[in-house]
Amino acid sequence: MNLLNKEDMYKIVPLFNGWDKTMIWSCLQGYMGNAWVNDLKNPVSAQIITGDFCFFAGVPDMELVNNIPESFPSKCILMIPQNEEWGKLIEQEYKNNCLRFMRYAIKKEPGVFDTTKLSENIRRLTPEFQIKRIDREIYSRIEQEEWSRDLCSQFPTYSEFEKNGIGFVVLEGSRLVSGASSYTVYDRGIEIEIDTRQEYRRKGLALACASKLILECLEKDLYPAWDAANMESVKLAEKLGYHFDKEYVTYAVTVHQGFITK
Repeated sequence: MNLLNKEDMYKIVPLFNGWDKTMIWSCLQGYMGNAWVNDLKNPVSAQIITGDFCFFAGVPDMELVNNIPESFPSKCILMIPQNEEWGKLIEQEYKNNCLRFMRYAIKKEPGVFDTTKLSENIRRLTPEFQIKRIDREIYSRIEQEEWSRDLCSQFPTYSEFEKNGIGFVVLEGSRLVSGASSYTVYDRGIEIEIDTRQEYRRKGLALACASKLILECLEKDLYPAWDAANMESVKLAEKLGYHFDKEYVTYAVTVHQGFITK
């Protein structure tokens, strides 16, 4: 098992060919994330970790399946196998701490968005709420609350977010209640992260905030990619103009204090 240098990412591009996941692209293009391989000179097995997501490709390799960096910060890692053989290794390695479930891929269709409808979603926001761009002060507040942390979690500093990220929040007075932001970035696009405080859901806040983010992306010639954790997220995506593509297998493995509970 070997950590791959960013300048050598080209060596594993063929292993991930046809895999339409922007968090893979983020790593291969050198923006964020890390990759490990079975052999540095001639890799036939690879692992990419970007944010909370872990992707396996090539020849199934148990050593890579067992590789979770000690510095991995989240309580849970989401492992996504390229095929059933990788999935079987994940289940074998984490059989006592492995939840298999489905995530939902959303089609990537440039030009599909209706800007008039997106603008209308924003206008329907009731007067007590306002949308604000994520600035330094908002970034700091996002970091302080568990529900909102993932809006900027892949950007360790505000300077990095200001350089590569983009996002908006909904405020009720001075209270932060919802947000839409770039979870990750890649060439000419972002992967959208949506979060709303529990008691403020189903009020159209996420719809309005996401609409604002998509319009901003279109203005900057960026593609706002969407990947759904559940059917509620799929339905929200469809309201914004996206179309469902397919479901795919994901394994949630719980991480405790720097090690994996097996």
